[in-house]
Amino acid sequence: MDIGMLFGLLGTWALVMWAIVLGGSPAAYIDVPSMILVVGGTFTIVFYCYPPNYVLRLPKAIIRAVKGAKQPIEQLITDLVRFAEIARRDGILSLENALKEIKDPFLVRGIQMAVDGTDPEMIESILTAELDHMSERHDSFKAVIDAVGKYAPAMGMIGTLVGLVVMLQNMEDPSKIGPGMAVALLTTLYGALIANAVTGPLGDRLARRSTEEALYKTIVIKGVMSIQSGDNPRIVEQKLKTFLPPGVWKGGQEERAA
Repeated sequence: MDIGMLFGLLGTWALVMWAIVLGGSPAAYIDVPSMILVVGGTFTIVFYCYPPNYVLRLPKAIIRAVKGAKQPIEQLITDLVRFAEIARRDGILSLENALKEIKDPFLVRGIQMAVDGTDPEMIESILTAELDHMSERHDSFKAVIDAVGKYAPAMGMIGTLVGLVVMLQNMEDPSKIGPGMAVALLTTLYGALIANAVTGPLGDRLARRSTEEALYKTIVIKGVMSIQSGDNPRIVEQKLKTFLPPGVWKGGQEERAA
């Protein structure tokens, strides 16, 4: 978990708890039946919307969203340029030895197919198909997270309406109106917290991680294709640098020189 997410997560919930403590007794904000209705109802609806395998694999996708990028893009470009230099100097078959130091399976597959002499169009087709399938998987997981954020407030509103009905049926005792209203509103609070302090930011983060990984794999594809075609390492570097924002690569060059 990077420092940005840690700060955002802890900061958000610290502010919520601070507001609760200032508002009175924290115990007043705890109602088990309301929690069961909102949390349980939301997840039963999600199972209603999506196949179980999508929902059950969601924790793994969340872990990927929470974890940082596996390798800086600048370092990936530096490695691809180095591979291009080796292939240019010693021949593409010499990259067989370099496969042992590569940890990314996607990059390994690309380099291995290039070493094996696979047709360039076939290499690009296979790697692009894998990239597309990855994006589809990530979109599916984000859709599940978004569904939780969508239906949690709705279940909270349903819980509030149920609580109001119960409260209105007991209007003969005015002393119970205030506590009854408070309990009824808790379901709305729980739904809003789930949507805005959990699933909303998590879904956006998963989308961002998916974009980063798609960029990573796209650079791998372009790099492998350039290496196989025998491009000059400087040309490979110039091609891959176009994927980076202005000013970013300068830092990458400084790191490589150091």
